[in-house]
Amino acid sequence: MSFYIPYGKQNINQEDIDAVVDVLQSDWLTQGPTIKRFEQTVANYCGAKYAVAVSSATAGLHIACLAAGLGIGDYFWTSPITFVASANCGLYCGATVDFVDINSKTYNLSVDELEKKLFQAKKENNLPKLVIPVHLSGQSCEMNRIHQLSQQYGFQVLEDASHAIGGEYKRKPIGCCEFSDMAVFSFHPVKIITTGEGGIVITNRQDLYQKLIRLRSHGITRAPDLMTDSSHGPWYYQQLELGFNYRITDIQAALGVSQMKRLDEFVEKRRSLAGRYNQILKDLPIQLPEQQADTNSSWHLYIIRLYLEKISKTHRQIFEELRSLNIGINLHYIPIYYQPFYQQFNFKKKQFLQSESYYQEAISLPLYFDLQESSQDYVCEQLSKVLLN
Repeated sequence: MSFYIPYGKQNINQEDIDAVVDVLQSDWLTQGPTIKRFEQTVANYCGAKYAVAVSSATAGLHIACLAAGLGIGDYFWTSPITFVASANCGLYCGATVDFVDINSKTYNLSVDELEKKLFQAKKENNLPKLVIPVHLSGQSCEMNRIHQLSQQYGFQVLEDASHAIGGEYKRKPIGCCEFSDMAVFSFHPVKIITTGEGGIVITNRQDLYQKLIRLRSHGITRAPDLMTDSSHGPWYYQQLELGFNYRITDIQAALGVSQMKRLDEFVEKRRSLAGRYNQILKDLPIQLPEQQADTNSSWHLYIIRLYLEKISKTHRQIFEELRSLNIGINLHYIPIYYQPFYQQFNFKKKQFLQSESYYQEAISLPLYFDLQESSQDYVCEQLSKVLLN
């Protein structure tokens, strides 16, 4: 096989291209009407009231933390098995990070561990102001239980749903924010839909929405009812707080609107491919992804775990052999506290045992809309040979 099979890849069709060209030929390249249209499209899909499109999911997580009031002296918790942005976002605000170990089956934040940690934190008077559950690979965390704990212990909930647009929890779209204050989606090219770079924050709370809108654009408002004194004239605006230039462009939003038309098609194909993997790989010495009964994943990733005690090779050997066969497997993710930057916070090895066990065994197999069954068969055949030989 001479071609390379990536772990993820965008799908762009002619309608997407035409939508972008239409904006390029219009009067608005940024801060125009297509952004609002994209926001409304995503909010409507999720069944939520408000959406704020931003330059990246990382930007979305950052301003969501700020909108939640996270700052110096506050604690926030997230999963160790996620991209560093899920933790960096709270550090940007000056808050203190801690982690909650993962569930060994779903690889999401363990609610049992969360409950234990909250009980102890209350006794020590260091409860989190914000918890950021991450819907790894597109499968929702146990949001109902997390919401119940948030009511009991008084923290806010920000869903890092970067992987999860198009997924469902309890038969409702992920992002409806029934069990959270806000949710963030990513539109990076390897995600379910893409705007090139980009993200969006979803919420049902008007107060958060108004703050997110300002924080996205330098903390500035033109709304007379929010100003501290009367307007000087039609040109007038006020900076009410320290915000950022986290704006998305109309060019990106046009691509997003077009991609949203095919979101259900994209997710259905991913689910079909994941089901096919499950059937073909079921007899190999690996743990297949486990789906909870009340979730319906969007399948951004298909993650297996190696039963290394049944395989005569190391995790690294298997990874490198598959890469040498032009299969672009990946590993999502290295525990965040392994990173050199996070060593200053005094996290210890063996502090989050399930996360570390996962890291030693996990591999993400290729999964994307254009993955052909012949390519998937090749991945499965080579994986079988590498594991069994």
